[in-house]
Amino acid sequence: MAQENQLSATEAVERITSGRLSSVDLVKSCLEQIDRTEPELKAWAHVDGQAALETADQMDAIRKSGRPTGALHGVPVGLKDIIDTADMPTERGTPIFAGRRPKADAAVVERLHEAGAVILGKTKTTELAFVHATDTRNPQNHAHSPGGSSSGSAAAVAAFNVPLAVGTQTNGSVIRPASFCGVYGFKPTRGVIPRRGVLQTSNALDQLGSFGRTLEDVALLADVMAFYDPADPLSYARPRPAMLEGARSAVPVTPTLAWLDMPYADKLAADAAEGLDAVVEALGDRVERMPADARIATMVVAQHTIHEYEILRHQADVFDTHWHQLSATLRPVLERGRKISDDEYQDALAIKASGEAFFAEFFEDYDAVIAPAAPGEAPLFGPATGDPIFSTIWTLAGLPCLTLPFLVGETGLPIGVQLIGSVERDDRLLRTAAWVQNELMAQA
Repeated sequence: MAQENQLSATEAVERITSGRLSSVDLVKSCLEQIDRTEPELKAWAHVDGQAALETADQMDAIRKSGRPTGALHGVPVGLKDIIDTADMPTERGTPIFAGRRPKADAAVVERLHEAGAVILGKTKTTELAFVHATDTRNPQNHAHSPGGSSSGSAAAVAAFNVPLAVGTQTNGSVIRPASFCGVYGFKPTRGVIPRRGVLQTSNALDQLGSFGRTLEDVALLADVMAFYDPADPLSYARPRPAMLEGARSAVPVTPTLAWLDMPYADKLAADAAEGLDAVVEALGDRVERMPADARIATMVVAQHTIHEYEILRHQADVFDTHWHQLSATLRPVLERGRKISDDEYQDALAIKASGEAFFAEFFEDYDAVIAPAAPGEAPLFGPATGDPIFSTIWTLAGLPCLTLPFLVGETGLPIGVQLIGSVERDDRLLRTAAWVQNELMAQA
């Protein structure tokens, strides 16, 4: 039988709530795995094993007493270290915030506690969740990057440190590291998961997402974190998609998918292109190939403009006061952002709105777009974390997107296949992903 730390989250919940596994044993197994891997992996900014075991013991006592259990009852979860926790440091990947202790939990942490999750610790992030890498290594090959900015979250799940982890995405920071590390990554529709208590780099673009080792796991975690929070201006007061239900549902009719020939297709590595072509071929006439709309290229520029303009304003006090503590990777990006005018920013917001309207109409005819998740295999470890270009426009438009760990590159590292769906139809995207997964497995 597999070690406890190798269980999926959905398996672990079922075993814990049925009494066949204790939360304490699961947490112990994860902590032991962290001890084995952390010296080289460096996925964690902070781990509080004693507190986690105490919480696990409480979850076991609740189950034994017959009281209600939550959707993640007794399951350990890692949190990206830009998500505030009142009982752990949140240092945001920079010495500027060394020892920072928030006064309150982020909204998603409150929900995780309510669901019975055990917060195991804080996973490492790139500097201020932006461009400069942390020291986390790719668990598939330590000479390579795990991607960013949710580096530690992806690596911790891939290395069986924890079954689930939370990340964030402003450009490609869930989808890309999930692809590089060979796990599932899911970023729901913008506004599904509230961002209160999460480092703000771009109010217009910042979104949260989930990492897991199965499709059901990332849907389960997203369901738990999804709710309306009036403190977040982009959180909407409507029902959320039932994401786990979607992942477990059969499609009512065979889905129709689209492949767009993007203007930046030359950035895709040959082995990734070959693998994706094979996937498209295997799905046959269910995939329609077409040229990308001419507006796509302008959307990429708009995302960069919005991101760089907004981070300078949201974090102005940090940059003005601690400029000398910023990396040589980040400073030139900020200098470029300072040259963006208010008019250029407003033009970028208009392009963003146009892109949202375009995709709302586009998805009337398609269940999902199939696309690369990253340029190819993970790059060698260094100050950068790989090009996020294959996530940029989907994040700009706030679309739900998912990466499936289906492919292997020429050196044996994983390559993800990305599926993108329509706004607030995350359940439909996950249902389509389950169909794609089953189709490809049947042909393997």
